[in-house]
Amino acid sequence: MNERVKFGKGKQRDFLNLVINRLNVVSLRGLLQFGVDVRYSSLKNYYLERRFLPRSLFEDLLYLSKIDFKDVRVKYLNNNWGQVKGGKKSKRK
Repeated sequence: MNERVKFGKGKQRDFLNLVINRLNVVSLRGLLQFGVDVRYSSLKNYYLERRFLPRSLFEDLLYLSKIDFKDVRVKYLNNNWGQVKGGKKSKRK
């Protein structure tokens, strides 16, 4: 279960800001004190919306910050989202 969570444009940052405010921490780095098992560089990538959040991290943040799932509009992406089928170009006739 390595699904990703897709937010609307700019909404992933808003979600992380809401989590930061609800947990009453100063910055993104403050989330690490709650036992979130993610590197800080990965958190920055999620905050800057370079990558989609993993579903497990998303659910952990919802639980920690006591945000109701119904309040957040997201779409779940499959495990193989973004992968390209290889071998099409190198196929010989």
